[in-house]
Amino acid sequence: MSLFVAIAVGAGVAVVLAPIVLGAVGFNPAGIAAGSYAAFWMSADAIANGGGVAAGSLFSLLQSAGMAGLSWVATAVVGIVGGAVTGIVVYLANFI
Repeated sequence: MSLFVAIAVGAGVAVVLAPIVLGAVGFNPAGIAAGSYAAFWMSADAIANGGGVAAGSLFSLLQSAGMAGLSWVATAVVGIVGGAVTGIVVYLANFI
């Protein structure tokens, strides 16, 4: 498989899987799913911050993405990172 094809496939897979993974860990359109990893993280974050989740934190960004979906900028970043990681893995696999 060509390196460029691998990068394109990796970017596409990352963009498709990002919302699925967000939902799987508990960031849903209706909010944080009870008993999920996201609920545990939210509880720990609230305890650490004196009762609330800090605005602009990674948790709040993921919660927004889970509720409203990924913005076009976030989708582009996920695609770029997914493609880059796949490209690096495929390139390094040539040396094994």
